[in-house]
Amino acid sequence: MARKMRVHVLQHVPFEDIGSMSAWFRERGANPEYTRFYEDPALPEPEGLDLVVAMGGPMSVNDEAEFPWLAAEKRFLREVVGRGVPVLGICLGAQLVANALESRVYKNPVKEIGWFPVEATTGAAGMFGFPARCDVFHWHGETFDLPEGAVRLARSEGCGNQAFQLGRHVIGMQFHLETTPESVRALIGNCGEELAPGPYIQSRSEMLATPAETYGRANGLMGRVLAYLTRGRGAAD
Repeated sequence: MARKMRVHVLQHVPFEDIGSMSAWFRERGANPEYTRFYEDPALPEPEGLDLVVAMGGPMSVNDEAEFPWLAAEKRFLREVVGRGVPVLGICLGAQLVANALESRVYKNPVKEIGWFPVEATTGAAGMFGFPARCDVFHWHGETFDLPEGAVRLARSEGCGNQAFQLGRHVIGMQFHLETTPESVRALIGNCGEELAPGPYIQSRSEMLATPAETYGRANGLMGRVLAYLTRGRGAAD
């Protein structure tokens, strides 16, 4: 019998949870543990972790003066990456991983909010392979430089570094493959003031009219990412 995965989620705000990943973990008997920084910033010991998932949030990785726990979170991410623990960073989480590995995080020329395509940028052997082009959900205004040794996995018209991979066990994505209709409504409800007109900003009505098939394709791709990162760690692919 396969050992159950031990998954730890780093959650920064109540309205950005793991979305479709919840069902993926449940189907594999994994019950994620959490650090909810808005309640208690205590972090676990790295020993025994099979996957760390760093989620999104409206703050910047550069806001340590306002959110002092960011410094501790970056130290934790640096340690688990160094130990070879699989790490998945999503939006702010990807920026945190990059910054923890001494890469710069800064304002992107444009914000990306809504469903826009990304394009795969590598077909290197052993790397995770995104589709040549796929529609994914964005909500970010910053970007990052690639960490040393990382491979860029995806780009978009509005943002050159959309996803990266470091070694076999670290993937960071600016976009949200875990998105559900509920999580989109939660983001609109909490961050709707950001929906000013822009070349890569959809309206509320456009986002809320997105068909179920688009969510399904994104969520299925998230399942592939999780299977790739957790292979051999108790997960049945």
